Amino acid sequence: MLTRNRLLAGAAALVALSLGGPAIAQAPIKIGEMNSYKVFPAFLDPYKKGIELAVEEVNAAGGVLGRKIEVVSRDDNGNPGDAVRVAEELLSREGASFLIGTFPSNVGLAVADFAKQRKVLFIAAEPLTDKIVWDQGNAYTYRLRPSTYMQTAMLVPDAAKLAKKRWAIVYPNYEYGQSATAAFKKLLKEKQPDVEFVTEQAPPLGKIDAGAVAQALADAKPDAIFSSLFGPDLAKFVREGQQRGLFKGVEVFNILAGEPEYLDPLKEEAPDGWYVTGYPWADIKTPEHTKFLTAYQAKFKDYPRLGSVVGYSTVISAAEAIKKAGSLDQEKLIAAMSGLTLTTPFGVIQYRPIDHQSTMGAYVGRLGVKDGKGIMKEWRFVDGKDALPSDAEVQKMRPKN
Repeated sequence: MLTRNRLLAGAAALVALSLGGPAIAQAPIKIGEMNSYKVFPAFLDPYKKGIELAVEEVNAAGGVLGRKIEVVSRDDNGNPGDAVRVAEELLSREGASFLIGTFPSNVGLAVADFAKQRKVLFIAAEPLTDKIVWDQGNAYTYRLRPSTYMQTAMLVPDAAKLAKKRWAIVYPNYEYGQSATAAFKKLLKEKQPDVEFVTEQAPPLGKIDAGAVAQALADAKPDAIFSSLFGPDLAKFVREGQQRGLFKGVEVFNILAGEPEYLDPLKEEAPDGWYVTGYPWADIKTPEHTKFLTAYQAKFKDYPRLGSVVGYSTVISAAEAIKKAGSLDQEKLIAAMSGLTLTTPFGVIQYRPIDHQSTMGAYVGRLGVKDGKGIMKEWRFVDGKDALPSDAEVQKMRPKN
């Protein structure tokens, strides 16, 4: 009887172990992700595909810490308050180990502050405001994409070479557009002290009265225009500006306008000769990009947009941070992110210890039209590390962690 009881007890223990132990050990590591999917679908639908591809690749390679990763996504409606609520739900209800994502700069700033209060890692994927790593930077927030400062710094050398004196500016009136405008004015003034900014138009995001804006710029008779418009606002501005002859004899610089998300809808209306940052995906032949492009097209039967690269690189960043930390402890994750180096479709990047900004670069060139489609021409890649201010300037701007 004793032997039989022992056998039964042993069998029960094995059953419990098989149901409990390994199941717990193999539970996926959850990464909480929030974004404005319904508000910015042109960018974020491809971004979500980039996330899916990265998760698949990480898990096929064995995952991290012996476990698979799972990205749990929520829509933040492009609203800072909703984003903070969603972030709390991801941590408290879903058991996410840390946070990634966000698109609008005002939402990214709200989640960065939340991460600071909760003492949890937040990898900001897309918000471009300079404040997220400088003026309002904190120990728990890191940012992937090149910022408004970085992308304007990439365009300013060409702007300065033109020596145009009278500049008009148009931007979406929220944190991203305000940040881009401030950076452009500062950087161009440094290179060209006699420059004049003759007018500024700041329409609400998604609600541009493009005809009125184009006419106001034309009335100011600028030599050149700097714009940070994107999406439907950009498309409306291009069409109204062309109809009014705004761009004839006027040089135009527009960050983001070379991204397929915003360039493709313009088709043959793409404005020839504009200076832009963007993503000439079909022409990039580096080994890192070719590998990514091949995998992306095989999985989705579609070409990548810039959002695809951002989503993919954000998840790879998260996985590499976990590997380096060897733990899900927040302080160890934060330490691992500092100086983290990894390979993305745009090459090797590093998250800088000084300000938590990654050195991801961007493609800079001019717009053209080929076979009825907008393209980037005369493009070059600018490494992000070459478009950042000095360490001394960063230390003045960024609060001590």
